[in-house]
This record gives sequence, structure tokens and C-alpha cells, in this order.
Amino acid sequence: MPVIGFLNSLSATSMARPVASFLKGLEESGFVEKRNVIIEYLWAEGHYDRLPALAAEFVRRQVTVIAAIGGDPAALAAKAATSTIPIVFLVGRDPATLGLVSSLSRPGGNATGVNFFVTETEAKRLGLLHELVPAATTVGILMNPKTADAAVELDEMQAAAKRLHQTIDIVNASDEGETEAAFKAFHERNIGAVLVAADPFFNNRRDLIVALAARHAIPAIYPLRDFVDSGGLISYGTSLIDAYHQVAIDVARILHGETAAEIPVVQPTRFEMVINLKTAKALGLNLPSALLATADEVIE
Repeated sequence: MPVIGFLNSLSATSMARPVASFLKGLEESGFVEKRNVIIEYLWAEGHYDRLPALAAEFVRRQVTVIAAIGGDPAALAAKAATSTIPIVFLVGRDPATLGLVSSLSRPGGNATGVNFFVTETEAKRLGLLHELVPAATTVGILMNPKTADAAVELDEMQAAAKRLHQTIDIVNASDEGETEAAFKAFHERNIGAVLVAADPFFNNRRDLIVALAARHAIPAIYPLRDFVDSGGLISYGTSLIDAYHQVAIDVARILHGETAAEIPVVQPTRFEMVINLKTAKALGLNLPSALLATADEVIE
């Protein structure tokens, strides 16, 4: 049976729902785990420095295809490990800029996949936060300096803040202790609202981040609806469930005999805004009616 090497930056527990969507996508394409395909899972648990060794392990095992999921670090590690084994990635920004493909329409090498559009939407999230909490003179930005997209995200947000005449305060965090310290700093500096930057590390610790925002009574916007499902205030971005499903479809196309070089990179066209009304009430926020009207879902 063919073997899929499932390389992920995060953890199995935090990604249970997306993985279920991945398996559903495979099944819809004719592949069922343990029936006619084997899936070997390797998880980095949020430690990006482990990814190169994990990718090399899949190369050593000579898997049929590598599904490199969990942001740019997993995709870049897989691409650095092999130029022959097909790779299907899920990245947060233009894969051509990252050097993963020659072009979106004709990738040309051994890799293809999905551009999740996370860095490109940071400016939109900052604008939504300004609309949500217009009285916030300074917005805190929680960033992971160890991610490959940190510099790009920072440039995007600084440009957006300039357009909005908004002051931003960047606080870095790359482990749980630093994350707790960051929210304490936001509180002590009287930061009016916080934007949590798109990063797999933060997604892997969304329950902690949501709890810290609630503890310090700080309105926060997130890149994925998973945060809002966990009690966060508002999210804007593409669907992680849909993205994992699409990765599975591309993996199946390769298993059916197509080459990664000829499978175009998929870019999502649907973006969703989700608001947790209960959290808004707990924070004492009167949400603008226009914002509620444009939300894709309002959680009561």
C-alpha cells in the first residue's frame, strides 16, 4: 500500500478536527486509512526546530508522498529534505515567494498544495479590531519571532497601522511562559485590544491564549475560528477544516498518478468572520450593528 508521511508542526490533540477533515478528503477520493493507504504521523508539538529531522525520517522511510502541514516551517523542512518525494503543503503565504514552487498555476517541482492566506489577512484583522474597539489608542500584537513569517507579518501590520493611524505595541512569545508574560505586559501597559498573529504555535495553545485574554479582560482578534469556539472574541480568516480537506484531495491526486509539478496551488476564496457574543458581553463591549450584520456566524 502507498504510505503518506503526515508531517505536522503541531500536536495530534489540538488538530483532531482538521485531521478528521483530512481523512474525509482522502476517503472521498478513494483512499481509506489502513484499508488501501497507510498514514504515518510525525508531530513537532510546536517545536519548529524538530521539523528537519522529522522530514528526514520520512525521506529515510521512502514514503510515497509527504503531507507537510502546519504552516511554512513544515513545508520548508520537507522541501529541504527531498527533491524527489512529492510534497503537498499548507502554507500561510505565497509559496512562490517561499521558494516552494515556480508558479501557482504550474508548480514545476516536487511540491504543490494550499496557500492559506494568513499573513495577507493580518491587515484586515487589524482593521476589524479598530472597528470593534475604536477607543483603543494602542493595539498589542502577539507574535512568535521564531516563525518564518514574522518579518513579513510585522511589515504588513505596521503598514496597516499607519493607514489606520493606529499605534501598535509588539510583544514576542515563543513558549507558554513568554505567552503568559506577554498578556501580563499588555495589561500593565493598558493596551486596549490585542491581535494574535497567525502562527501554528499560537493555534496549538489557543485555550491558554483565550484564557489569558479573558483573565486580563482584553478584547482580542484571532486568525482562526477555533479560538472563538474556545471562547475567544472574534476571528477572521479562511477555514482550517477546508484547508486540510483540500490537502487530502491533492495527496489523493498524487496517489492516483498525477505529479505535484502539474497540480496548481489552491488559494481559498472564502473567508469567514466569527464573533462570540457571550465573550463580548463579558468584556462589556457593545458591538457595532454593522459588524454583527457582516459576521458569517455569531455564537450566542
